[in-house]
Amino acid sequence: MSGAAILALALLLDALLGEPDWAWKRVPHPAVLMGKAIGWLDATFNDGEKPLAKGALGILSFCAVAAIIGLALADASFGGVFEVLVVAILLAQKSLTQHVQAVADALRKSVADGRTAVAMIVGRDTADLDGPAISRGAIESAAENFSDGVVAPAFWFLVAGLPGILIYKLVNTADSMIGYRTERHEEFGKFAARLDDVMNLVPARLTALLFMLARRNTAAWRVVRRDAPLHRSPNAGWPEAAMAATLNVALSGPRSYEGETCDFPWVNGDGAHDIGSKEIDQAVDMLWAGWLALFGIVIVLAVVT
Repeated sequence: MSGAAILALALLLDALLGEPDWAWKRVPHPAVLMGKAIGWLDATFNDGEKPLAKGALGILSFCAVAAIIGLALADASFGGVFEVLVVAILLAQKSLTQHVQAVADALRKSVADGRTAVAMIVGRDTADLDGPAISRGAIESAAENFSDGVVAPAFWFLVAGLPGILIYKLVNTADSMIGYRTERHEEFGKFAARLDDVMNLVPARLTALLFMLARRNTAAWRVVRRDAPLHRSPNAGWPEAAMAATLNVALSGPRSYEGETCDFPWVNGDGAHDIGSKEIDQAVDMLWAGWLALFGIVIVLAVVT
């Protein structure tokens, strides 16, 4: 099977099955193993002199190991069947939609339930969030994680096969764990954070295009081009701005992290601010529409290759 055909089947398998609890209660998920490896790296080498060099060398070493594992798995793919399973495991479409939908369902019960649910998928302070702020957090997470958890892994599999998708997932996991500008990780995690930025450069912009294609809303490009660069991340602003423009809601804006208020600019500030569970539902629909657009493109690639 071609890489595009393998990816098409993996996208379908992930969309149908997601992350079955019965499987991951018996064996650790690859992302969990990656997280343990990054945690070991951080605990063992993040001290003393030259933290930047240590962090970079550690991530590069892990990337080499991921590439070797990817090549070995590809050799034992049994005509592509094993590759389909591995790629499906490393995609996150169904689990993402389930987590985002859970926020909408909880918010319908109460604001307190909404806060508890959204705290599972965002890093900001949630104790004082009102309904619109909860909704913005859920929608922003939906947009960014569709890029990180679906489009980027698919992109890197098409570019570099199993080594590509494994390296991407490793780097993305490292960024989520040590890629912060804190006293402990400012230097040690800088290489992982910058490498993650580079690896998401194309997928983030592709995600924005997929959202616009899914809704046939080329006018959203004006908002994306204007507001995406305002985001604190060089990549996350693209899918967020596209989601905001296609749903006609305002995203980002002020929020609090660890008790400190951050006055972030609005994305699509002219959009609706008073939003709730209905808009989260629409974001979930957008995730599936974007997935369908991606799936269609992959099918075309499978046919022509």
